Amino acid sequence: MCGLAGVYNLSGKAVDQNLLEKMAQSIEHRGPDGEGVFAEGSIGLVHQRLAILDTSDLGRQPMISKDGRWVVVFNGCIYNFREIRKELTSKGHHFVSNSDTEVIVEGLSEFGPAVFESFNGMFAIAAWDTKQKTLYLSRDRYGVKPLYYWFNGKTLVFSSEIKGIIAHPDFSVSLDSGALNEYFTFQNLFTYRTLFKGVTMLPPANTVKVDQTTNLVKHRSWWDYNFSQPDETLSFEDAKSETLRLFEQAVQRQMISDVPIGTYLSGGMDSGSVTAIASRHVDRISTFTCGFDMSEVTGVEVNYDERKDAELMANYFKTQHFERVMNAGDIRWSLPRVVYHLEDLRVGMSYPGYYIAGLASKFVKVCLQGAGGDELFGGYPWRYYRVFDSISQQDFFEQYYSFWQRLVPDQDKAALFNDSIRSEINVDEPRNIFERVFTFNDSLNYNSPEDHIQNSLYFEIKTFLNGLLIVGDKLSMAHGLEERFPFLDNDLVEFAQKVPVKHKLGNLDSEIRMIDENMERKKSRYREFDDGKNVLRKSMEELIPARIVNRKKQGFSAPDESWYRGENASYVKELLLNKKTVSSEFINPNYVKKIVNEHMNDRVNHRLAIWSFMCFEWWCRVFLNGEDV
Repeated sequence: MCGLAGVYNLSGKAVDQNLLEKMAQSIEHRGPDGEGVFAEGSIGLVHQRLAILDTSDLGRQPMISKDGRWVVVFNGCIYNFREIRKELTSKGHHFVSNSDTEVIVEGLSEFGPAVFESFNGMFAIAAWDTKQKTLYLSRDRYGVKPLYYWFNGKTLVFSSEIKGIIAHPDFSVSLDSGALNEYFTFQNLFTYRTLFKGVTMLPPANTVKVDQTTNLVKHRSWWDYNFSQPDETLSFEDAKSETLRLFEQAVQRQMISDVPIGTYLSGGMDSGSVTAIASRHVDRISTFTCGFDMSEVTGVEVNYDERKDAELMANYFKTQHFERVMNAGDIRWSLPRVVYHLEDLRVGMSYPGYYIAGLASKFVKVCLQGAGGDELFGGYPWRYYRVFDSISQQDFFEQYYSFWQRLVPDQDKAALFNDSIRSEINVDEPRNIFERVFTFNDSLNYNSPEDHIQNSLYFEIKTFLNGLLIVGDKLSMAHGLEERFPFLDNDLVEFAQKVPVKHKLGNLDSEIRMIDENMERKKSRYREFDDGKNVLRKSMEELIPARIVNRKKQGFSAPDESWYRGENASYVKELLLNKKTVSSEFINPNYVKKIVNEHMNDRVNHRLAIWSFMCFEWWCRVFLNGEDV
């Protein structure tokens, strides 16, 4: 796990060494164990190292292949690097380190950029071909490791974080109004633009080729999820046993490390299952839980503190367990820092993740976590059943788009944005973006309830999980901590896509029970079932206590609905309803005041919107106004 950045001057102009060092400093937190620089004419690569595999100098980057052709900087971990190294050794390649980076450079020498497609792991890679004078940038299948670039037609600047691009003197920060419209629709970005005008995130499973002859940035997509071809002949028992086998293999595979490793341990099944397997391989493994002060919490949020169930599992698996208890005041201190590290705002109220990563980083360098299980095995049934009886593709789009307008519906955009933004945006664009997530993949069908649920799984893993992974990377790397995701293992993902809906969700034909999900700005009532992840739950029965297996799905979130009305009410108003509020240049303060007042008066739960308004306010302060955090 590391940070990388670089500059390629297509004009042939030599890269400034001082600039490269400045870019490296901007992402130093991602890799405090060492810095490396490669500069040769018009190309410059920098690397900040977090030493995980082969912590000796033999694993330092930038790394050059034995034939001298390839220079690589790399962020991530290739879990199958030993198998690939064995194949390369049989072809005559010689290895001097035990690092996965050396497998990348020698793999490039043997197979070229196609080698990226053979990796089972998480990665962002920049590879310079000294022979062809060509730069390649590539990201892993699932988008675990971020990589951004900015191209002005003559210079390409890239980095693990946008801060590395900001360090370039030719780049100036300005707001992308279309991205802002997208964010305040979905609390996420489904496209690969960012709030920083001109900065693009390289999509997952994409390789970019840049050379001086074409003066273009050429994308090539080499993999995508496919839930559209389930194996309907697969029995439930076979699905259950194979899920368990592949999951155990994935956890063991992702435990490769030459430094201490631990796991996050919430009160849920996914992190508990990861811990169950990991504890077999590491005696007294370290586990980490974040809890909340519940003294001023009411309503459904009284159940948000998961420490009791986490402690049950820590005792069950005999782990070395650590807890961090958050209180309402923690948001004031952390929010500016969270936004500084997030840079590009995404899903969720993420500041608890900042604290739990900070805790874990004091004891380990690598932490396994359970993200991905819900998206692969159907962990959000109340979402899928909202659309499972759609009668057509357009009916499906209509119902699902209504659900995924998480913050501000399109009809309120005129009231939300000031004239400067309204004149630059297309209010209908988010709907078009939403539909393109589906229409991008021409294998999707819309003929049955099963089709609609498979399409929902595809959509959520491409968008919602993608946002969670970006947030997770930024907030863990803020503390120099590597997160790994056993559910995002190539073999397990390929199999999970083949498991039919009937094994994931068991109540397709049952009477639908309606509940009020109390979602932001939703007046309708949503269909909910308690049957999500059936085959995964049954697979994990032999690993974790029954109380945890049968526990109802709950997300990891602070009780901010209560805190915004109570202890943090003054902070919310101070930040958002102030004559000095910077974001008022773009956002109508009267609309924000309406949202805040509705929440404070206990009429509507606007916690997601309030969080997003506060984050955008700090984004404006930090990145537009240059305020220190």
